[in-house]
Amino acid sequence: MRAILSSKWTKVAVFVFCLVPFLVLVGRTLRGQLGANPVEFLQHATGDWTLRFLIFTLSITPLRKLLRLPELIRFRRMLGLFAFFYVCLHFITYIGPDQSFSLTGMWQDIAKRRFITVGFLGFLLLIPLAVTSTAGWIRRLGGKRWQALHRAIYVAAVCGVIHYYWLVKSDVREPLFYGAIVAILLLWRLGDWLIKRGKRAPAQVAAAGIS
Repeated sequence: MRAILSSKWTKVAVFVFCLVPFLVLVGRTLRGQLGANPVEFLQHATGDWTLRFLIFTLSITPLRKLLRLPELIRFRRMLGLFAFFYVCLHFITYIGPDQSFSLTGMWQDIAKRRFITVGFLGFLLLIPLAVTSTAGWIRRLGGKRWQALHRAIYVAAVCGVIHYYWLVKSDVREPLFYGAIVAILLLWRLGDWLIKRGKRAPAQVAAAGIS
């Protein structure tokens, strides 16, 4: 398994997998198979894939540790960038067909409709994460500051879930499903942080005693 995950071809395969939803949407668009409301179909599809890729990205660290497969880290940046790719498509289907590329109309909509407000906040949070995803930015910011910045992905994921929950009128099962997964990942992260903090405390006390 570790040899497979380390292969450059595995990364190519993951890239193709990430691109499949986009290619399916392009195919359905060209064949006119987007239903009675094509814009709404594209908005929901791109929004769903944004949340899925955010969850895929957030799952890498727990899976890497639980399965003891450090090679999984190779795919985290790609998955995160695809989450940004799909949220950009989601935003384009909103600002274009819905708002006719009117910034004034967009800002008015953001101010009036709470699900648009929280969704736009999630989109804004992902922009600096995508920009600083390169190794060069890690060096510029330093490891600790870069990690602190990229924890905003959890906030973006929560915003995405809330955006979806407030959007739907009656059947909230799907946003609640995504919300449950994000909550589990957040709780895992909190538990991991508490365990690490508990291990550091005795070491710090021992070091203080020696000095």
